[in-house]
Amino acid sequence: MHDMTDISGVWRPFEQLSSREVHDLLKLRQDIFVVEQDCAYPDIDGLDLEALHYFLKENATNRLVGALRLFEAGAADEAARLGRVVIDPDYRGRKLGHKLMQAGIERARSLRPECQIFVTAQAHLLRFYADFGFVAISEIYPQDGIPHLDMRKSV
Repeated sequence: MHDMTDISGVWRPFEQLSSREVHDLLKLRQDIFVVEQDCAYPDIDGLDLEALHYFLKENATNRLVGALRLFEAGAADEAARLGRVVIDPDYRGRKLGHKLMQAGIERARSLRPECQIFVTAQAHLLRFYADFGFVAISEIYPQDGIPHLDMRKSV
């Protein structure tokens, strides 16, 4: 079992990611979202370029064990958006998803304290996101063959 104290988080815009970090990020997302979930979808959607990326890495090995991306709130009526929340299967069950979400919420609010935050959640994770104060704002709908719903966290 991996020790939580051996995991560190770091925020970076895409331009500051090393080629190794881009590789590791795309591989982790591919392994989970495409292979494990058996869902052929365009993960490389061009939006990573606009996002802030939060990585959880194992200190001893520098292994990427979790990640998410954040789109900052812009205009007064625009919300922040969290997405591509992913944990390496070898590190699941250690509350790293909670660590990712807490970091995402804190960063979004540090950039604009009054912003709402949106997620497009896989439906089976509704309870996970609800634990952070997100509420469903849509019915469940299929996205890339997987049931999803839109959720919002208000101030």
